[in-house]
Amino acid sequence: MNIHPLNWLKLRGAICAILFISPLLAACSKPLPVSIHGVNYTVEPFSYVLTDPKDPKNTGGGELIDSYAAGGTMCCYELPRKWQPGIKVSVRIAHWEGKLADDSLHQIVSTHLVEVPRYANGKPGELWVLRTANGGVDLVSSDFQPDHAQWPGKVKGWPVPSLAYQRQRWDLYIHHEKGGVKLFTQMLKELSKTPDLRAADDWNYAMRADKKSIEGFQGPTDFRYREKLRLEFEEGLKNSRDRLERLEKGRP
Repeated sequence: MNIHPLNWLKLRGAICAILFISPLLAACSKPLPVSIHGVNYTVEPFSYVLTDPKDPKNTGGGELIDSYAAGGTMCCYELPRKWQPGIKVSVRIAHWEGKLADDSLHQIVSTHLVEVPRYANGKPGELWVLRTANGGVDLVSSDFQPDHAQWPGKVKGWPVPSLAYQRQRWDLYIHHEKGGVKLFTQMLKELSKTPDLRAADDWNYAMRADKKSIEGFQGPTDFRYREKLRLEFEEGLKNSRDRLERLEKGRP
């Protein structure tokens, strides 16, 4: 077959263009790996795993999200570069509520097929897994955080703990400081009534765990050592009482 030289040049140019453009088109058609985040708007801790129903190898997640909290950055889940209706993700959720007879938490597992909403700026952003206040599951594709003005999700802002949850956590701190007050009060009482036993007990502990704290003392019968203990116990009691007072006054 004879080809005119000019036509041959045109044909060669077309072939070169195809060879050059084809890899670019292939690259553009490949999914884009994006980071994953989890946000929990409920009191129940939860974990999540994402899986592509069309490609089981495309999976990500697995972190545990505490009550009214957000997780870190997980890598990665692949999203199509161009959004179209029907992009769905299988979201396996495990959350914990109540306690069983053995004092372990009751785990509830559910799977949700969730559609990825339209990309806000035309390209896939980081993938956010939201456990909403009613226990539902939402997905948001965005490079912005929930408290940003351009966040496209229906739920705006970071989780806000309920008053009941705030009080529950606050009471744990109060209980801890009450324990400190009780402990230092008891140790001061023992140092006064049975100084030999109290001083010997602290000395033996320091010998095992903190020898530097007893350098310069001759032993548990050393008057200076017992005075050191008394001052430490009194300071510990004062600090615990002060913290307890602040916590009780500031309780929500």
